[in-house]
Amino acid sequence: MNGSEIAASGPREAYTEQIKPRGRMRAFRRVGVATALAAALLGGVAASGAAAADGGQDRPELQRAIQAFVDAGFAGVQLRVNDERGEWAGSAGVRKLGTTAKPPTNGHFRMGSTTKNFTATLVLKLVAAGEVDLDAPVADHLPQYGLDRRITVRMLLQHTSGLIDYTFDVLPDGTQVSLIPWQGEEWVDKRFHTYKDDELVRLSLSRRLKFEPGTGWSYSNTNYVLAKLLIEKVTGHSYAVEMQRRILGPLKLEHTVVPGARSDMPAPYAHAYYRYEDAGQWKVIDVTRQNPSWISAAGEMISTTEDLHTFFSALNDGTLLPARLLAEMREPHPGSAGLYGRYGLGVYVQDTGPDCASVILNHNGSNNGYGALMYSTPDGKKTMTASITSGDAAMDVATEFPKALNDLIDVVFCDGEAASADAAKPAQ
Repeated sequence: MNGSEIAASGPREAYTEQIKPRGRMRAFRRVGVATALAAALLGGVAASGAAAADGGQDRPELQRAIQAFVDAGFAGVQLRVNDERGEWAGSAGVRKLGTTAKPPTNGHFRMGSTTKNFTATLVLKLVAAGEVDLDAPVADHLPQYGLDRRITVRMLLQHTSGLIDYTFDVLPDGTQVSLIPWQGEEWVDKRFHTYKDDELVRLSLSRRLKFEPGTGWSYSNTNYVLAKLLIEKVTGHSYAVEMQRRILGPLKLEHTVVPGARSDMPAPYAHAYYRYEDAGQWKVIDVTRQNPSWISAAGEMISTTEDLHTFFSALNDGTLLPARLLAEMREPHPGSAGLYGRYGLGVYVQDTGPDCASVILNHNGSNNGYGALMYSTPDGKKTMTASITSGDAAMDVATEFPKALNDLIDVVFCDGEAASADAAKPAQ
């Protein structure tokens, strides 16, 4: 999702948001043509209904909050909240178009750019082990690309390298650049194509830097493909092997997958759909199966709400990284403000204001049909993880998604729970 993510992800966050002090979006300014947000979360079906919540808790305010996404046009939602009241998991909408079964609360989904938080954490674990210097030139490890020596490992993780996004970018002069098919009929036709990481990086490097390294901020998937290549060069092992060895295995994340070029989806899962225009006609296809190699370590991973909770809680309570590196990760770039806050090293830091949790951390994502939400308080004690699937209905994602998301954040982290409960009371 970029400064926009679900709202963007997989590909790139294609919108720039203007945020007011509480950190949740109040105005949404579109820059350029259809973006990852429109491509990834364009459609939805107005089916409703709720699955019974796991854990036996009665949390009607949470059920209403996820039903709002379905009412807006998304096909289905599954949500998991862990807080002082324990754990709640529920769902709304449908698992598959044309049926009435609800999305499984333990369902797998493509997490899109939420993958970046995993990738950044893996790089920082290498830093903690003394295998990588956060401020060393990336060119020292990957000399074959002729990278500007001012580009450091830190700049890859924070999107300050100046490298353009090979999926979609807008140059300073307003020129729009898209170096691979990432939306519309072109993406549909190539959704099972296998891309090589070297190919994706070289596509970006075929264009000039967007700005001098370290002088600006711009969300670019290229940074995280290079981070993957860096991990593999330093360790001598594949990205998938190192992810399993250093994060997935120790945390017992048995339902989180690094798929590479594999297009299958582990069961159970909710189906995801993609709505696009072909020769003047709107079409909808099932995109549950797709080859995510086009987005690589910037957005390829598959997980569940339970595994995302376990991971993000462990990251934020200090289990995965030493305090000094966790602090580095949470130091946001001042020029990166968006719908999800400001960007640190693979994580958004969102100021929600004094009437809320004050600060929440997140990295959301989408991958053409699937969307993911991953939020936590800084101590890891309260988390919110979710999957959202697109369906077949036309909808104004730029308006509907931010509103539903802001309301959900209010309910989970702010004063919305009390307000929601009051609204449910009969009039006196």
